[in-house]
Amino acid sequence: MKCSLLGGFAVAILSSAASSAASADVVISFTNFSANGFQFAQLAAPGSLTGTLTGVSINAVLNASVGFTYADDLCVYVDVLPLSTSGMVQIGGYSDLGAAQRYFWPSGGSDAVGTAVTGDVTFITPVSISTPNLAIWLGNGYGAAGTSGNWTGSVTLIGVNQVPAPGALALLAVAGLIKRRRR
Repeated sequence: MKCSLLGGFAVAILSSAASSAASADVVISFTNFSANGFQFAQLAAPGSLTGTLTGVSINAVLNASVGFTYADDLCVYVDVLPLSTSGMVQIGGYSDLGAAQRYFWPSGGSDAVGTAVTGDVTFITPVSISTPNLAIWLGNGYGAAGTSGNWTGSVTLIGVNQVPAPGALALLAVAGLIKRRRR
């Protein structure tokens, strides 16, 4: 099995920083995400998240399918760098990537365009985001030759927060001071 990085992938990350730590989640949205079999794009780089990943939820639609790629072949993969076939967690995908924990999405078992893949997966063993070089990937977990899929939707990483960019903390502090003056 071979995994590859899919370049040029853009995501919008929205964090629930305003809510309590107990409801920390990061939502990653994507539009027309395309991947061939066992092709993955990095969703979260090492050090970009904090907390403990306790599960993942998905809400996406299959836009296109080649070679019997199903909606539920959209795969979230948790692994340390470099990307390998012996990661920590695999969610989704027909083909086994050899992860220590493997889960399947509760829906999406069709290659018909418009099929939704939705649902929540809670890990038996949560994953500490502080694991050195830990990254989170999105890709096509159906590794047969000539397969590809295209999806639009979002993935929610449950139990983690996005690490603010280096000047964002200063902006948050200024916003807090301004807010206090108005009260």
